[in-house]
Amino acid sequence: MSPSRVEVIPRPSAPPDCIEAPSEAFWCAIEVGEDGTSRGVPHVNNAEYVRFIDRIAERATDAAGFTRARMLADDRMWFVARHEIDYRGEAFAGDELVAATWLRSWTRTTVVREVRIARPSDARLICAASTRWAFVDLGTRRPARIPPEMRAAFPDSTAAGRDEVEP
Repeated sequence: MSPSRVEVIPRPSAPPDCIEAPSEAFWCAIEVGEDGTSRGVPHVNNAEYVRFIDRIAERATDAAGFTRARMLADDRMWFVARHEIDYRGEAFAGDELVAATWLRSWTRTTVVREVRIARPSDARLICAASTRWAFVDLGTRRPARIPPEMRAAFPDSTAAGRDEVEP
């Protein structure tokens, strides 16, 4: 069975109309493999979308210069605190999808990352997700303050650059 692939791409010259993303969004192409499809109903299963969301976030963070290896060396890592996923359509093995991601908001220790996944061939929005990521000190397993250099490395696509109130 072939695995799905998530690859970084430049912003499409004509992004799918079904993805409303800020100009600062980070883009990826997804080639859907067979290994993430359900057996009974041959479509992409929900666990595979979670993997897509994680991989897209990893690629965007890598591009900002904060690879997992770098964060591990600093004894820090992003942990998922909450996923909200709306499944809007089905995807199938062999589909070519595009995804956009951006940071919607920040607190001292968390970000909310938006992800939209679409199939350009029929301009269908497949998935819309919002994930709260907590920046964690691996030694204490407690939230850690996001360093200013990390915050500065990400494009500001937040609402007028404002922070959320800490939850």
